[in-house]
Amino acid sequence: METFDRQLRYFLQIAQLRSLSRAAEDLDQTQSGLSRQLAALEAHVGKPLFTRTGRGVELTEAGRQLKEQTEGAFRSIDTALATLRVHDGVTQGTVRLAVIHTLSYYFMGEVVARFVSQHESVNLSLLARSSPEVVEFVESGRADVGFVYDAAVASTGVVSRPLFDDDMCLLVPEASGIGDQIDLTVHLPKLVAFPSHYMLRRMVHSSGLVPQIVAEAETVDAMLEIVSSGVGCCILPCRIPDKLLVDHRLRKVAITRPALRRRVVVIVKAGRVLPPIVEHLVDAAIAIAASA
Repeated sequence: METFDRQLRYFLQIAQLRSLSRAAEDLDQTQSGLSRQLAALEAHVGKPLFTRTGRGVELTEAGRQLKEQTEGAFRSIDTALATLRVHDGVTQGTVRLAVIHTLSYYFMGEVVARFVSQHESVNLSLLARSSPEVVEFVESGRADVGFVYDAAVASTGVVSRPLFDDDMCLLVPEASGIGDQIDLTVHLPKLVAFPSHYMLRRMVHSSGLVPQIVAEAETVDAMLEIVSSGVGCCILPCRIPDKLLVDHRLRKVAITRPALRRRVVVIVKAGRVLPPIVEHLVDAAIAIAASA
């Protein structure tokens, strides 16, 4: 019975992600092992549950019926267990955070410090990712809480609460010759940027700018190091600490046009009853954002 229960949960995860490889990664399984579990379930049902496509897998009619008849039951079980934990005031364990890279430099430190000081028995696991990846982590259950730009939240699988607005600035070498303000619609320097799937990169393009990207970097540190070499400038939140820029001999330039602003939100999985420790973390983040 335990094995059958596990096979059904594996089936539902594959159905949600529409990919054996992604489901295997989320479930911490090998793809071959997950395929064997799926084959055993299909043998028990007597019908194939998925068909393979060029982009993953799709449910067969039997698969759709099985999903419709089982996912509600498992959701009720998970909710009942979570409700019991909330009722009993469970305040120990691990909270998994998924955070966009920039926030780890100026917001998350204060959130983590306040939370840990009040919950010494709780372990925090922090993962820095792009905005789409943060949403995916929370939606799939790989993270309990996510901190992300609201433009990335297009999924009904998560719910969000606003924290604060992030205004952007241009970071340039101290000796660049660029003034304290710049109109990027008139003068657009070469840029060092995040890869194309990052929300800050998308924000630049959606504003109507067509920059020349001279280099890409997936971390803020790498981006600042490249900019300090003089090959280009970069666009990052104004809240990036000045001390970090001093270390790289960079300075901030205010952007007058276009308006580059994004709202930071905290997200959790839709329909999930949050354990107290997760609720406390969300509350701490909202309180810190309100006091800034």
